Amino acid sequence: MTDIAAEAGWPRERLDRDYSARGSVTAEVFDAAMAAYRSTSDAVRPDWLTAADIVYDETSGQAIDVYGAKDGELRPVFLFIHGGYWRMLSKAESAFMAAPLGENGIATAVVDYRLSPAVGLDEIVREVRAAVAYLWTHGESLGIDRNRIYVGGSSAGGHLTGAVLSGGWQRQFGVPEDVVRGAMPISGLFHLAPISRSFVQDWLNLPDDQVALLSPAENIPTQGCPIVVAYAAGEPDGFKRQSAEYDRLWRKAGFESRLMEIPSRNHFDVLLDLADGESLLSRTLVDLIRGTR
Repeated sequence: MTDIAAEAGWPRERLDRDYSARGSVTAEVFDAAMAAYRSTSDAVRPDWLTAADIVYDETSGQAIDVYGAKDGELRPVFLFIHGGYWRMLSKAESAFMAAPLGENGIATAVVDYRLSPAVGLDEIVREVRAAVAYLWTHGESLGIDRNRIYVGGSSAGGHLTGAVLSGGWQRQFGVPEDVVRGAMPISGLFHLAPISRSFVQDWLNLPDDQVALLSPAENIPTQGCPIVVAYAAGEPDGFKRQSAEYDRLWRKAGFESRLMEIPSRNHFDVLLDLADGESLLSRTLVDLIRGTR
């Protein structure tokens, strides 16, 4: 058992504090970040949206939007998975990285998935994996190079990025083990044992027998890609510990990983650095996709 997994034995009061992203900022800071997610995403649509509301999974009816594709060219794609503790937000607030990526010849795909508690986390994980499989199967028709799929997400989206990186699911979806060529989980959650003993369980309703199965840190693949594990200096402590542990496990498995703490940012506004092509986080993502970092 790792130290992070052992957190499940800690008092709930401490777990609630260490994993309360919302409690780490004021209401004004939180509201400003949510408004910025929406406004910056709205701003990129007129110039960069190339395909909207593409249903990637007939079972759930969930869809993706594609930005920054170009006729006659197959571009690498960054699939962004939004956060919201698996219960809020959508692709509508999650496209703000599309402009700086598009200016660098990189397409962006933004995914919706059904939310908790309407569906369980196992279904949410299945849906985002289905989105990756869809891009691999249908990428050419969307102007996407299926051999250059990169994935990232924030908070719960960081967990779901890890779930896509995990081993053991690819054959079921008919995709190669190396379908994801690189990833950037931001402020992610990779061990679910402490989460299942915290306030998040009030809506997540995660069964005990799914905790390990759905924990990316307990399902490191046999074939890994380069990743960047990023988090904000102002994160709650639990998110910092989880990021550092996932980076350690990835490197222990023999894969390439870079751990980044972003100064002067909190759990929510760190993500907005991806809207700024000059920020360290944005430049690091572009370098990861270009293979130059």
